[in-house]
Amino acid sequence: MTSSVAPAALNQSPRAAELLPVLTPEQLARIGAQGSSRAVAKGEVLFHAGSPSNRFFLVKSGAIDAVRPDGENESIIAHYGPGMFNGEINLLSGRPGFVHIRVVESGEVIEIDRDHLVNLVQTDSELSDILMRAFILRRLELISAGFGDVVLMGSNHCSSTLRIKEFLSRNGHPFSFVDLDVDDGVQDLLDHFKVEPADVPVLICRGTIVLRNPSNEAIADCLGFNQSIDHTKLRDLVIVGAGPSGLAAAVYGASEGLDVLVVESAAPGGQASASSKIENYLGFPTGISGQDLAQRAFTQAQKFGAELMIAKSAQSLSCERKPFAVELGNGLRVGARAVIIATGAQYRRLEVENFSHFLGSGIHYGATFIEAEICRGEEIIVVGGGNSAGQAAVYLAQTARRVNLVVRSEGLAASMSRYLIRRIEDSPVIRLHTRTEISGLEGAIELERVRWRDLKTGEEETRNVRHLFVMAGADPNTGWLEDCVQKDANGFIKTGNDLTRQDLAAAEWPLSRPPYLLETSLPGVFAVGDV
Repeated sequence: MTSSVAPAALNQSPRAAELLPVLTPEQLARIGAQGSSRAVAKGEVLFHAGSPSNRFFLVKSGAIDAVRPDGENESIIAHYGPGMFNGEINLLSGRPGFVHIRVVESGEVIEIDRDHLVNLVQTDSELSDILMRAFILRRLELISAGFGDVVLMGSNHCSSTLRIKEFLSRNGHPFSFVDLDVDDGVQDLLDHFKVEPADVPVLICRGTIVLRNPSNEAIADCLGFNQSIDHTKLRDLVIVGAGPSGLAAAVYGASEGLDVLVVESAAPGGQASASSKIENYLGFPTGISGQDLAQRAFTQAQKFGAELMIAKSAQSLSCERKPFAVELGNGLRVGARAVIIATGAQYRRLEVENFSHFLGSGIHYGATFIEAEICRGEEIIVVGGGNSAGQAAVYLAQTARRVNLVVRSEGLAASMSRYLIRRIEDSPVIRLHTRTEISGLEGAIELERVRWRDLKTGEEETRNVRHLFVMAGADPNTGWLEDCVQKDANGFIKTGNDLTRQDLAAAEWPLSRPPYLLETSLPGVFAVGDV
C-alpha cells in the first residue's frame, strides 16, 4: 500500500490555524491530567479506520498522521505535530472513524478515552471551545472535500439516489458521488457485475461492503451510526424525534445530568433541516440553514452526553406501566422513566392523480443544496404559503431560471413572515400565483409537466416543469401512539391546559395535580414541537 504524495489536506486549508490549533503547555498539562502519556514508534498504528471512535491522541513530541485508506493507496488527511490533537465529531458520538492514525515520527503522545474526553469538554470551558471548534470545522472540511468512507453510485433522476444523498448529507457523513448519467465507464462496470437497474443506487460502504439500493437503516448499520449505543439500558429520558424541539430537550435534559437517548427515523433536524435558510430563529441575525442549526444542536447535545439513535422509527409506546418502553421494531425496545414525543408533522400530499408515482422523481419535500443543484437553470414550482415555502422559493431562486410560487389563498400576508414576502416581491425570478392549485402531473418515469388551475376562472395552464416542491399543510406523526395519550380531532397531541376535564377523566389521570404545561394525559410523557 502506498501513501499519497500530496500534502495533508487539512494542513493546506486556508483555515488550517483553526482546524489544527497548537495547544499551550498549560493547556496540554490540563488535558494530560485526563489521560496517560506513552511513547510511540514510527509506523505504529494508533487507531484503525472502521473502529469505534473512542480514543483521543495529543502529540507531546514526534508526529502522527490521519490517513484515509483508499484501496491500494492512501490519502493523508491531516498531519499533527507537537501540541496538536486528532479527531472530529465522531469522537463525541463514538461512531466508527474513517481514517487510520499512524505514527510518522517517533515520540510521545497523551492518550485519552472517550468518556474522559467528554468529561473534559463538559468541565473545561476554554478547552471545550478549542476542541469543539476544531472538531466541527474538520467535519465540515471533510464533507466539502468529499473525504470519507462511502462511495455512492446512482443517478440524480433516481428517487432512491436522492434519498441516500439526503440521508448522508443530513447526518453530516462525507461521501463521494459517481453520477451514472455522466460516467459511462462506471455503468459498464456495473453491467459486468450484473447490477440490475433495480439494484441502483449502489453504495460502497467502508471500501469493502457493497449495498444495492439500501434502506437508510441498512446504511446506518453499515456505517456503525448506532454501534456505541446500549439499547438495553434504562434511560432517564427518551426523546422520540430529533427536530429542533427534540434536540433542545436533549440539550436541556443532558445538561442537567439526565441520561438522555434520542430516537430519530432519519436525521437530526427533522423538517427544519430541509430549510435552506432560517432567519427568524433567535440568536442568528444573519440566518442559518436548517441543516447547520440541526448539526450544531446535535453536537451541543452530545457535548453534554446525550446519545442519538439514527434510522430507527418508533413503532409503539408501551404505556401501561412504568418504566415506559418505546418499541422500535425487530424486537428492539428502549426503556425510559420519562418520554418526550417530538415526532413533528409531515407535509400533506396533493390530491392529484399520479402524485405518488413522482415522489422522489420530481416531487420534493425539502429545498437544500442538493435540490438547488439539480434545479439549476430550470423552471420549478413551489406549493405553499407558509414560511417553509417562502424560504424554499427564495433559496431556489438563486439557481433556478424561474420559481412559480403557487398558493390557494388570496395572498401571503396571513401565513408568511413579512421579510420573506418582501424578498419574494423583490425577486425577478419568483412569480406568485394566488388562488391557484395544482391540477395535473405528467411524465413517463420522471415528472415532465405540471398543470395548474386558476380557481377564479377555472382556466388551466400546463408548464414544462420537472421539479415540484410541496410545502402545504401538515399532518402530525402520532399514529404510532395509538390510544396512549389524548389527541384532538386532527391527531395533534393535547398537553397542559388544552386537556379538558373530560380528556383527563377518559385517560384516568391518576394524580391530584393537573398536567404540567407540555405534559400529555399520561403522567411522565410530554409532547413538544409541531406534533
